[in-house]
Amino acid sequence: MTLSSLPSPPYPLAPSNPGPHDTFNASPSWVSDLAPELQSIAEKVLNGSRLSLEDGQALFASPDLQGLGMLANYVSESRNGNRSTYIHNRHLNYTNICAYRCMFCAFRRDGDEADAQVMDTDFVRHKMRTEFTDSMDEVHVVGGIHPGLKYEDYLALLRTIKEERPNLHIKGFTMIELDQIAQVADLPLEQVLADLRSAGLDSCPGGGAEILSKRVHKKLYNGKLPPEQWLRTVRTVHRSGLKTNATMLFGHIESTDERLDHLLQLREVQDETGGFMQFIPLVFHPDNTPLERLPKATGLDALRTIAVSRLMLDNFPHVKAYWIMLGLKIAQIALHYGADDIDGTVVEEHITHDAGATTPQGLTEEELVQLIQEAGRDPVRRDTLYTHLRPWNGETPS
Repeated sequence: MTLSSLPSPPYPLAPSNPGPHDTFNASPSWVSDLAPELQSIAEKVLNGSRLSLEDGQALFASPDLQGLGMLANYVSESRNGNRSTYIHNRHLNYTNICAYRCMFCAFRRDGDEADAQVMDTDFVRHKMRTEFTDSMDEVHVVGGIHPGLKYEDYLALLRTIKEERPNLHIKGFTMIELDQIAQVADLPLEQVLADLRSAGLDSCPGGGAEILSKRVHKKLYNGKLPPEQWLRTVRTVHRSGLKTNATMLFGHIESTDERLDHLLQLREVQDETGGFMQFIPLVFHPDNTPLERLPKATGLDALRTIAVSRLMLDNFPHVKAYWIMLGLKIAQIALHYGADDIDGTVVEEHITHDAGATTPQGLTEEELVQLIQEAGRDPVRRDTLYTHLRPWNGETPS
């Protein structure tokens, strides 16, 4: 089912990929009740004017969190109606061995630990046969930067998945991994992307961006892909025809201005390429990391960041409330603070849980639907690219 065949909400839906010149109906009555600094920003939003860095600073500083949420929610509903989407997916972390020592990461292993792992093709083939089903829409494939993996290993991983589950969409490899794969192959990234696509890669996740700040990069993940190279890589990926997501890891040592600069850099790339499908704010979990002394981000900060993201990223079609990191209750509330997607079934998640997450490893489709319905939204199952949208009808595919 496509967007055009969904039941019509009581207000018109904006185009599926709206840009910075969205037009809205007459200003809603509640705008006059907003805090003064939000009223002026609301007028810009409703008039289709792009928000500036200074506007973003005002949004982060405003004490009117409820008003901020109302404005972000209005934008989200104007684009997506009352629906909240989810996906039937499963994660596959092919290795946790990593050459980098990022200070925010509890997932990485050196290789000699009892729980260090790298999946060979036989392991992946067995996993595809026994733990995946034909009803799943997506496999989310990411891993550490394993110094011993060869170019053929990455291609074989993709081929094995497609051989066993040919209809499964492979969303795989962050910009960090793609840079590593190109280095291992000693080939231009453009050629590597062509080879990966031929082997089965369908799209890419958005992880690894962290905060696009040279200061934070130097302090927390200096050996990793620097911000300017991450941006160059994602531009190349988009030019190759692959869609990606974009993320932002927040709640550690970054400032709100660095969050805003991150958003503005992503917005600029989207203006150029149109290749981002979703923006996903990721709440930092400090447990079991060198940064565990830091206080955990609050639910209020998470909701504010999601709302600001929805308003600043005027050219992103979707904002996700990633329940794994937010927690179930905050994710539900976030569906009224600018988010229109709650991610998916996931089933098996290690990266955030190694850092102390207390959310479930995964959820059933029925549980996701219940979360969305409890939040007052209409659950709609999607595929990775939002090509097929299926409103929940009470029947789970076998």
